[in-house]
Amino acid sequence: MDFLKVFVYGTLKPGEVNYQRYCAGKVVTATPAIARGQLFALPLGYPAMTWGTQTVHGFLLSFQDTAILSRLDALEDFVSGRSPEQNEYQRELITVFDSEEQPLGRAWAYLMHPHHIQQLRGVLIPDGIWLAQARPS
Repeated sequence: MDFLKVFVYGTLKPGEVNYQRYCAGKVVTATPAIARGQLFALPLGYPAMTWGTQTVHGFLLSFQDTAILSRLDALEDFVSGRSPEQNEYQRELITVFDSEEQPLGRAWAYLMHPHHIQQLRGVLIPDGIWLAQARPS
């Protein structure tokens, strides 16, 4: 059986706030993974990834139910057919790798246009690992 695969690098990672809301109980597998790109911290409290050659660390999530994609599209403010300027993120197929840089296949990822990142005053995360700010208990 083919599963829907999504590469996540921010609030949808296991243990993060949107994983609980959108993915918990729906994920078949969650595998640590890397992708090529650039990762930015946004002052809004979540990250953005764009195309690039650096390493972005995240997880490859596999889902049996493809309906999850429409829920994730809504979260990421992506509407198919809408112009890139109107979407916050674009859903793109990318190649994902394991920690030894062996290909794990293609997966959906939500990427932000560099101009949009600049407008939002994103700050490059050189090590490619986004960590949520400490949350009050």
